[in-house]
Amino acid sequence: MGVSLLPSPAFLVFFSFFTFCLLVDPVLGITRHYKFDVKLHNVTRLCHTRSIISVNGQFPGPRIVAREGDQLLIKVVNHVHNNVSIHWHGIRQLRSGWADGPAYVTQCPIQTGQSYVYNFTIVGQRGTLFWHAHISWLRATLYGPFVILPKRGVPYPFAKPYKEVPIVFGEWFNADPEAVISQAFQTGGGPNISDAYTINGLPGPLYNCSAKDTFKLKVKPGKTYLLRLINAALNDELFFSIANHTLTAVDVDAIYVKPFETETLLITPGQTTNVILKTKPSYPNATFFMTARPYVTGQGTFDNSTVAGILEYESPPNSLHSSKMFPLFKPILPALNDTSFATNFASRLRSLASAQYPANVPQKVDKHFFFTVGLGTSPCQHNQTCQGPNGTKFAASVNNISFTMPTTALLQAHFFGQSNGVYTPDFPGTPTIPFNYTGTPPDNTVVINGTKLVMQDTNILGAESHPLHLHGFNFFVDPAKFNLIDPIERNTVGVPSGGWVAIRFLADNPGVWFMHCHLEVHTSWGLKMAWIVLDGELPTQKLLPPPADLPKC
Repeated sequence: MGVSLLPSPAFLVFFSFFTFCLLVDPVLGITRHYKFDVKLHNVTRLCHTRSIISVNGQFPGPRIVAREGDQLLIKVVNHVHNNVSIHWHGIRQLRSGWADGPAYVTQCPIQTGQSYVYNFTIVGQRGTLFWHAHISWLRATLYGPFVILPKRGVPYPFAKPYKEVPIVFGEWFNADPEAVISQAFQTGGGPNISDAYTINGLPGPLYNCSAKDTFKLKVKPGKTYLLRLINAALNDELFFSIANHTLTAVDVDAIYVKPFETETLLITPGQTTNVILKTKPSYPNATFFMTARPYVTGQGTFDNSTVAGILEYESPPNSLHSSKMFPLFKPILPALNDTSFATNFASRLRSLASAQYPANVPQKVDKHFFFTVGLGTSPCQHNQTCQGPNGTKFAASVNNISFTMPTTALLQAHFFGQSNGVYTPDFPGTPTIPFNYTGTPPDNTVVINGTKLVMQDTNILGAESHPLHLHGFNFFVDPAKFNLIDPIERNTVGVPSGGWVAIRFLADNPGVWFMHCHLEVHTSWGLKMAWIVLDGELPTQKLLPPPADLPKC
């Protein structure tokens, strides 16, 4: 199975560098500077106050706004005792892998009292992304929107909205999330679930003691609003709807799509969706809930609650009525396990594929890989009682390899040719032990631990949906009929429960790139891997050298 005798080996996939198609636009953007001070501050939710790790004392964190073509210099200063790293989720990071952010993959974390400047340029992207911590479970509170506007003078491929509003979904834990995952590692069982979902950091009136902590979107009649939806939750895919209003999807993962109308949408952790909201032509004498709750496919416990915000129309001039007197309408969301809705919603997504925004689908395939992703177990340590299945510990894997995080950054080891003892390049390109991946599970559910470098969900411990995120690339999602004209382009895709998805991408970005489930619990259990994309021959096809302030392990 390619198991190395090296201590704590990292097993990675080598993926040869085929072509590099970065086009330098003659119209350059500007340089934008941001400073992120990572500090502790007290936040009260659900009548429970705790100290959280945040950026600049904001929860959620500050919004980054840039235009396509801009260079960003973001200085992150760590004032807390935890090690910190920040990932700019969905940014391609062309030749700038040192700025991608996952700890021990592209960088060592920023230690207490230290700082690091993330330096990257936005190339060929526009839409909504987000940033978040990428070490342990710190992203429970360390996250914020990343808005990329088109180049100046370039319009949206849809009518210009009256107003743009980020709506960020999250999860709130009354306990420290770091203590939650630490306890799960100690017991081998599943971590405790969150206490609430949030919209822009607020749980809303359906939770105890939270009526005042409710996000309100105030709108005017007859206007068009662009809602930038981001799922920054740790562990849950979410349905979302606004009562008595229809939404038009126009963008996912910073990629324009063929517009389509829907009353409800599904968004997995790591995904973003831009929707157009057209308000009612006249004042409706009513208010409307906007709600989100989980889509659940696994057998474990989950946060079975609903977050609500309020869509409120601004009162007309000289109005004698208060909105508190009006009826409040609630949307009807799909059932918790409505896989049919999830499948149908995903099937409606198509790239815009216009002359200005083509879908550059790779037509020629040079290498095929077949990955199975799912949950498994690892043995309980001697003289320890574990709370996983049959006294084992929960684990997760890709092709039965549960990724062991190294103590040296993989990109650094690769760039300086110091991989010995850090990783081995023998990750299996197909499952090592074939079985009926969605049928009767095998008797042996134990995974192999290691740092080794068409995905298929498995039924080892029950089929479950897995939102897979690939760093450094967008990919095209092939449906069953292998659409090569306008398949959806994404950076995060949900592998259906007990099903499969095929993706294709051009390996045009040299570096070491993380791929993992964006359910944080599964990443913690090892459902992650890394790709090495080698340099090309031309200078423009080579990874730039590391910056002088790159953190050290």
